[in-house]
Amino acid sequence: MKNKWISVLVVGLTLGTAWAVRGQFGHEQGAALAGGIGAMALVLVAKRNDWHSKMLTIALSSAVGWGAGGMISYGLVVGYGRSGNLPNALYGLLMLFVIGGLFGLLGGGLTGLSLEGSEKNRVRWGSLLAEMSAGGIIVYYFLVHQLEILMTPPRSEAWSVCLGAGLAMLWHMARNSYKSSLRVALTTALGTGFGFAFGNFIQILGNVLEVNFNMWNVMEYSIGFFGGISLTYSIFTSEWPEESLSPEPWENIAALILVFVFIPAVIFSQSMTYGTLLKRFENLADPECLSLVSSITGLFIFICIAVAGVFILKKNRHCFGRREILQLFAIVFAAYIMVSYIVTGAFAGKFHLNHHLYWVNFFIILILIHKQLPALYEYKKYDLNGRKLALYFAAIVVVITLLALIVINIHGEMSGAHNRFPSEY
Repeated sequence: MKNKWISVLVVGLTLGTAWAVRGQFGHEQGAALAGGIGAMALVLVAKRNDWHSKMLTIALSSAVGWGAGGMISYGLVVGYGRSGNLPNALYGLLMLFVIGGLFGLLGGGLTGLSLEGSEKNRVRWGSLLAEMSAGGIIVYYFLVHQLEILMTPPRSEAWSVCLGAGLAMLWHMARNSYKSSLRVALTTALGTGFGFAFGNFIQILGNVLEVNFNMWNVMEYSIGFFGGISLTYSIFTSEWPEESLSPEPWENIAALILVFVFIPAVIFSQSMTYGTLLKRFENLADPECLSLVSSITGLFIFICIAVAGVFILKKNRHCFGRREILQLFAIVFAAYIMVSYIVTGAFAGKFHLNHHLYWVNFFIILILIHKQLPALYEYKKYDLNGRKLALYFAAIVVVITLLALIVINIHGEMSGAHNRFPSEY
């Protein structure tokens, strides 16, 4: 049992670290690459040979699921959690629970579906994505435009789009008897929701104690870590087809292009072009040269990711083994960390402690993965057990309420605090 929990921990460390790195880039593309890296770690520790062959499609499903939540705006919600009164602080933490839950719902759900498809019960991805798109549009217009339920006015209310897409996905799973995927989606939602709210609590605590560290990054790490362990535990304790469908060569090629070429290209275009870096580095010495060198280096690293993926795929003729997945995982993960150094001014001598800790996590993960620990549990708790999930949900809400009571009693007025409701209440 101890060894199995180490395998769960590996994915938690991976997704937590990748999500913290994602903080340097943000948005959908940063979350998508973090989700893809987490999926590779999951396949590595699962020790399912049939999952090895479909690693690219699993990574793509995970990237789409986790990346979709990147459209949600949560800056103001974090500020509500920093408020000095209970209604606003509790509202902030609870809404972070909702937002984090939506990340996990979509990320866990689509990852689960990529594992549960079989010859007898194929996943109809086209129908699923159409239903999710329709659900997102319907719920957005119903909640935001008709009922005027706003979480973060005046900012984007894209959370409602993700909610509608997630509900449509759950309905699709229930209709088509994807019980394991349904369980994974709901369990991961609870994990990421708690991770985001708890991370905000830790961030506030660190600020109050004046800890000299990037506490925002700690909050980002928290959602990834708890999301990773809840995702992995729910997968390892669910029942999956004995033999998964192997993807067609064109499916592997398409997944490779989307995850390891297209997503890095979007990250580069949004965060690492010369003009973007020039604005970021304008207060540093010789910003023109620094921006040019940083942009070229970042482009080179992203090209290396694409070349490595194409080379490994071609060399093994679309058939991945554990060794090849580990090679690609290490290359992509290390490259993602290196780019985070560059985008924050490494060539100007700007280094941050949290970035060095990414490498500590990276090497711990590689050491634990090399042990090839047993992962899948013999006893499969694949039933949904709605009562137990409801109890977990209630317990998390109680804990979050207690955290809100604690934070309002350990600080006064904090910078960055916002009030959604009149402070006298």
